[in-house]
Amino acid sequence: MPKEMEVPMTAIEGGNAAYFDAVVVGAGPAGSAAALVLARGGAKVALLERGTEPGSKNLYGGVIYPAILAQLIPDYLESVPIERRITRRITMLVDDGRATWLAHDNPSWGDPAAPNAFTAYRPAFDSWLAGLAVAAGATLLPSTTATRLVRDAYGHVAAVATDREGPPLRTRMVIAADGANSFLARQAGLMKGAGAEGYTLGVKRVLGLGAEEIERRFNVASPGEGVDIEILGCTGEVPGGGFLYTNSETVAVGLVLSLTGLAATKSRPEELLERLQRHPSIEPLLHGAEPLEYGAHLIPEAGFSHWPRLGSKGLLVAGDAAFACLAAGLWLEGVNYAIASGAEAGRAALAEFDSHGAADAAAVYASAMEASFVGINHRRLRHAPRLVMSRATQVGLPRFANHLASEIFSVRDPEPKPGLARAAYAAAHRSGVSPLGAGAAVLRALRTFG
Repeated sequence: MPKEMEVPMTAIEGGNAAYFDAVVVGAGPAGSAAALVLARGGAKVALLERGTEPGSKNLYGGVIYPAILAQLIPDYLESVPIERRITRRITMLVDDGRATWLAHDNPSWGDPAAPNAFTAYRPAFDSWLAGLAVAAGATLLPSTTATRLVRDAYGHVAAVATDREGPPLRTRMVIAADGANSFLARQAGLMKGAGAEGYTLGVKRVLGLGAEEIERRFNVASPGEGVDIEILGCTGEVPGGGFLYTNSETVAVGLVLSLTGLAATKSRPEELLERLQRHPSIEPLLHGAEPLEYGAHLIPEAGFSHWPRLGSKGLLVAGDAAFACLAAGLWLEGVNYAIASGAEAGRAALAEFDSHGAADAAAVYASAMEASFVGINHRRLRHAPRLVMSRATQVGLPRFANHLASEIFSVRDPEPKPGLARAAYAAAHRSGVSPLGAGAAVLRALRTFG
């Protein structure tokens, strides 16, 4: 056992040490989902949050896909704090001041009874979800940081030390939902040694516009509806991507940037974000907006290849700590995957409790994750992060798309219009893409997403 994990059991014995069946570390979506499942199952559970309240350490907001939330909380729409229901999804390919848009409008996504996705302020959403766990019986401990796992002589987690006064919290199970750079998972030796290449840096600026102005600029059909734009080709020499989405009174614009790319190019994230905001296709949407917030956070985007071991004796890892976030180009999803992994961790812990130890929670959890949409999608799309971050995708695809659109839609009378094959060949030539390279890229994409 590593020396830093050895804590004398006498430190937690005695009447002053609080006991919980489970201690969940982190009151984000994964942690609160785990605590909710545990509390509903009759377990005595503590939910630790290092901030003053759940969500206080998170950036302003995000896009949430609620299908899994509806399964966990069937009546969630009665109380969940929604900003806007996303009814338009746009993929934008930008290059040298040009942009090619692929937009999908779907009025059914705006159904108040069954939205496909919505935006929410994370402080409000996280506080709401943690509140449901507390209402089910969980004990919320805010302003509390887990500092050390305590194991017994058999190597089983027996307690978790915190920065609160008093002895460690005694427990049968710790669920680490403490974020992308999970201290507890690393301390327990569960991480696969993911270096900087396994993470991206998300930077975001929130701008105030007002509800009516947002609806006018983004041309939404009715109040309460919103737009989500994903942007490729906007990060210069740094692999990554951009995003822009609408809240009720604000818009959020940001970038997701490769850590290794930032280091290699010595680029500054805020300068890259400023450049995106000045793009001719973006600036009119944001002109005159009031800056309200700027922040950054670490995102585990390496996918299935960097999944840690999901558990050990008395310890399970969920949410971003488990690299549950799906970053596969076409699909960028985090909160729903965090909720699903947290709920599965809670169920696995209950299985061990109910069987009096006959069922191993770590094994139950690993099997459940692999069988769930989280594991299936991660395994199926395990090569997507590398493909998305490749130069062919980051630079070649946006250039080709914009050159192709320019070839097709430019009118050069009295010259005859080019056929599609000729236009594609000319666009590939101008983009520096060889026919062989283009064919290889298409084949790789089909193998990745097919």
